[in-house]
Amino acid sequence: MTLSDDDSAQLLAREVEFLKALVRVPSDNPPGDCAPHAEIAGRLLEELGFAVEHHAVPEPFVKTYGMKSVVNLLIRERFGSGEGPTIALNAHGDVVPPGEGWTFDPYGAEEKGGAIYGRGAAVSKSDFATYAFALLALKQRPEGLDGTVELHLTYDEEAGGFLGPKWLLEHELTKPDYAISAGFSYAVVIAHNGCLHLEVIVHGRQAHAAMPETGADALEAATGILDAIYAERRRLYGITSTTPGIGSPKITVGLISGGINTNVVPDRIAMRIDRRLTPEEDGETVEAELAALIEAAAEGRAGIEVECRRIILAEPLRTVPGTEKLVETIQKHAAEVLGEVPPATAVPLYTDARHYTAAGIPTVLYGAGPRSILEANAHAADEHVRISDLAAATKVIEGTLRDLLTPAE
Repeated sequence: MTLSDDDSAQLLAREVEFLKALVRVPSDNPPGDCAPHAEIAGRLLEELGFAVEHHAVPEPFVKTYGMKSVVNLLIRERFGSGEGPTIALNAHGDVVPPGEGWTFDPYGAEEKGGAIYGRGAAVSKSDFATYAFALLALKQRPEGLDGTVELHLTYDEEAGGFLGPKWLLEHELTKPDYAISAGFSYAVVIAHNGCLHLEVIVHGRQAHAAMPETGADALEAATGILDAIYAERRRLYGITSTTPGIGSPKITVGLISGGINTNVVPDRIAMRIDRRLTPEEDGETVEAELAALIEAAAEGRAGIEVECRRIILAEPLRTVPGTEKLVETIQKHAAEVLGEVPPATAVPLYTDARHYTAAGIPTVLYGAGPRSILEANAHAADEHVRISDLAAATKVIEGTLRDLLTPAE
């Protein structure tokens, strides 16, 4: 049994205010000082009647991933005997910095035209609300349910999720049977690509620009490496993933820095490379092959040394056995709420949901949002979520949880 229309309307009004309160508190990553947001979010959740566990990640580990503070929030609600499945709902509260071009206050949580505007409104503070209020609806009508629902509200997705979902799983703070992670309302994501970030440092020897032959020009060597990387980009365009929605592997040089002064032969050039992995690829194999390509491009240049250092390796989200049950249940309830069946698909980006499938846990992405990241302006100016999508996703998740927690007769 789901809630009445009046009860649902009251819950939605509270849900909207809950989300606005979360958006008004900055949690930009970088710089990644997210403990203050976790404290406020925890208090808001306690006001809803939840018992909230606060799991602070020790500072040395936080600094390793370029952040300042991380506190993961964990909520466990047991229904019936608790012998049914444990279902984790994971959303992240860290967000990318606002950037320029906003016509709304990025932290204003302004409501206009049936939408809430602000950084994190769509990705993914909206799903703090989606999941919390779906669980609240279960608590108000718990009859016939058996099992456990956990909220995993974490704060390092923008840095890879190593201090969030991976931390919770590795420290055995949770062991769910299923996981649903933050997503949008009109598709059920069952796979996504992975990502390798590699830093390449080209070491040379400085010299006076009047006598460049007396030095070892790191920038000249770097141009050969860039040629090799862009040739690799063209080669990768010819490969198509067998997973629908992924496309081809991609490679991009996103940052370049170096040099001493205009009149000095540069002795050091640093580059940051982004290599997107398809679900068929193995991250460590790709890393080794890319490093070999880079080193070969600089081979034979006198006085030049090349160093390759991994920044992050995020393996793809791969579909594991049991995922189909999540997909079918979500699609059933989405069809009832939205009037259409959201497709099971893959997307060419990466999230921290991959840590659940890496642990063998069936996982999909589903939550509040429009049909595309572009439509939500996610990671862009004027990010927003429609209240109608927030309400719909909450109902879909509520119905999905009810089905999964109802014992088969």
